[in-house]
Amino acid sequence: PRAWLWRRAASAAASCALLAPSGAFAFRKAGAARRRPRGAAQGRQRWRSDGSALQKVPVHMGLVVTEEEPSYADMASLVVWCMAVGISYVSVYDHNGIFKRNNSRLMDEILKQQQELLGLDCSKYTVEFANQDKVDQVLNCQSTLKVLSPEDGKADIVKAAQNFCQLVAQQQRTYTDLDVNVLDNLLSSTNGFPDPDLVLKFGPVDSMLGFLPWHIRLTEIISLPSHLNISYEDFVSALHHYAACEQRWGK
Repeated sequence: PRAWLWRRAASAAASCALLAPSGAFAFRKAGAARRRPRGAAQGRQRWRSDGSALQKVPVHMGLVVTEEEPSYADMASLVVWCMAVGISYVSVYDHNGIFKRNNSRLMDEILKQQQELLGLDCSKYTVEFANQDKVDQVLNCQSTLKVLSPEDGKADIVKAAQNFCQLVAQQQRTYTDLDVNVLDNLLSSTNGFPDPDLVLKFGPVDSMLGFLPWHIRLTEIISLPSHLNISYEDFVSALHHYAACEQRWGK
């Protein structure tokens, strides 16, 4: 994966105190407090401006945590920032499935930060939890969220293959029907979601740890040292890097 190494990020931080136009990262010092624009109205104006200034915005962003102790508050901030800049689909993943098992806690934190950071002027959107029937409505700007765990990766591909074999056994399908589109439709974890355009991977592990292995063959992957105390400046720096990168789609 085309991941940024922490050494390069630290070097960029040493040379850049502010966000560079080229999209290079400017990380704050470890343990520094997260900075937000002063005032909800000023923050909303800035986020809308940042989103419209990007050359391209990912349609689907994955937020992958490889750290052992995920933070609900910091993940909620990332999700709300995705909403604010106009990202339509967001996937949250940690390799231990903590966010998915405690999705109500994550949703409570997202609701709290939506009301704090975005105000009450956003329309409702649908939040889906993968492989669950539960659908909640919260305030947002037309974004859809899925909370994923390892069972939505390789295990979902195995389940899709089993379902296809069952259809063949029942003579509803033939083995020649199997192609990329058929398999996509059989995968339940990302039903209705496009493949991720961009993944932000947080933590020291140089691996996606099972995040949607079928869907990320063309995904831009950016590694950040941690999601703990992540700043908005770090987030928007990653978006600028994505907007500036040239994607050749394997050509």
